[in-house]
Amino acid sequence: MVKRKRKFTEVREKKNKKFKKVSAKEAPETPLGTEEACPKGEATFETLQESDPELSPEERRIQERKLKKERKKEERKRLREAGIKAQTPPAQRSGAELALDYLCSWAQKCKNWKFQKTRQTWLLLNMYDSDKVPSEHFSTLLAYLEGLKGQARELTVQKAEAMMQELDKEGAGDPEPLLLEKMQRIRQVLQLLS
Repeated sequence: MVKRKRKFTEVREKKNKKFKKVSAKEAPETPLGTEEACPKGEATFETLQESDPELSPEERRIQERKLKKERKKEERKRLREAGIKAQTPPAQRSGAELALDYLCSWAQKCKNWKFQKTRQTWLLLNMYDSDKVPSEHFSTLLAYLEGLKGQARELTVQKAEAMMQELDKEGAGDPEPLLLEKMQRIRQVLQLLS
């Protein structure tokens, strides 16, 4: 056990020394943002091969990644000092927006519309919630549900019946307006699919 630990730490130290040698040799004299510093990442691989032919391909790949990460970090630092903000990727659209767009494109009979299981699943799970599926889209959703077939149709009916029984038990007294709207949507779905 002790021999194993000692051997492991010795190997790690050797790798770290090799990495330090390589990164010291490869430190660019030109600014990082220019093409002369490291054209298309090819110089990195070549210098790794020349500096230590004993490195395995995996070790070279690991060192290459580390060097690339360091270069990116230095580039960001240089841009920050220059006062240029790094480009941030645009925010991705939520599942709700994507599902409602899917439903609208289905309703418009777009040629590029194609069935997407994830969008249909989201619609089926959230169709009773008026916050997630607004009233103007619910009538379109009902038209979409008419074409529902197979197990999806059966499960939707079963879930709607179970929810209706549960809501009947809960809302025996004076139900809230949101609860009434949910019950109304469940009834419409049951009438349509039954």
